[in-house]
Amino acid sequence: MVSTAGRRVDTGAQDIATVVIGGGQAGLAVGYHLKRRGVPFVILDANRRTGDSWRQRWDSLRLFTPAWANGLPGMPLPAARRSYPTKDEVADYLEAYAARFEFSVLTDTHVERVSRRDGRFLVESAHRHVVADDVVVAMSGYRSVRIPPFADELDPAIVQLSSVEYRNPGRIPEGPVLVVGAHDTGTEIALENAAERTTWLSGRDPGEIPFRIDGQFGRRVGVPAVMFMFHRVMNVRNPLGRKARDELHRRAGPVVRIKRKDLAAAGVERVPRVVGARDGHPALDDGRVLEPASVIWCTGFVPDFSWIDLPVFADGVREPIHERGLVPSEPGLYFVGLPFLSAASSALLLGVGRDADRIAAAIGTNRLAA
Repeated sequence: MVSTAGRRVDTGAQDIATVVIGGGQAGLAVGYHLKRRGVPFVILDANRRTGDSWRQRWDSLRLFTPAWANGLPGMPLPAARRSYPTKDEVADYLEAYAARFEFSVLTDTHVERVSRRDGRFLVESAHRHVVADDVVVAMSGYRSVRIPPFADELDPAIVQLSSVEYRNPGRIPEGPVLVVGAHDTGTEIALENAAERTTWLSGRDPGEIPFRIDGQFGRRVGVPAVMFMFHRVMNVRNPLGRKARDELHRRAGPVVRIKRKDLAAAGVERVPRVVGARDGHPALDDGRVLEPASVIWCTGFVPDFSWIDLPVFADGVREPIHERGLVPSEPGLYFVGLPFLSAASSALLLGVGRDADRIAAAIGTNRLAA
């Protein structure tokens, strides 16, 4: 059911003061701060239930940050402070958060286009159109899986899954598995498969952090220090933060949880990059050809804002031009949840609340001035 702030207008579209696109942690944090300021809004979520973007990830996923760093504004995550929550705990927390603050969340609403109409924004989905004065895109742009074109050349008998489709070792065929992409997702998936089958892990070794996040030092010193750096030091307002942002946009940082010796002890074989297909099988950079029963692509994501039909993208750049989430060229359009929006913590539960507060304040101020 839609907030009483909505009303029908002559265009046939519903009129809402502010539309928040995305019902994950970023969208809910924006909702919290908008509600505090008395700004009418609705949250549009493509998923069936709030939190489904977490429920749909692989079964054994746990956060890399402890519970104390993962609460949204106004409600802590209900878990032991130094524990690392599971993806289902996070999903249930987000659902409970939306219920506690009685947000108007329209689920099963996949936004297909955002454009301008008569000076206002038109937000279109398959089943509803909404016009709004302000639109907050509260979701990561990295929603399209990056899979190399030569994947189509592999033998159809080889089962191929992206990291989004993978659930657990029992859901892939018996026989060897090739995990492509050696960062956090790839190393975790490779490790849990090695107990049951021959497992190859392909990709550049990005390094590893010098402590175990589950160990005493990690829980008490290492992780809090990193969180402080991510949230307080590495931000776009200082040279160190801008350098870190540029570096993280070029390549991923070190692996957080899994160590090289964990992979070696489990029998995971590190192999060079997959560079193509030969006779229907993955070909490696060193000339070898592997014969896996399945391939799991943990090769990351690419930005996909093709549904935003507004001039907010530079030529050849797929991320919007913004200043800490504000878009000067399109007043009333905002972003929250993008990697390094304002700091290294911006895409984490730790950081979205601060960005959401700033964006909600801008919306509230503009309304008072209107």
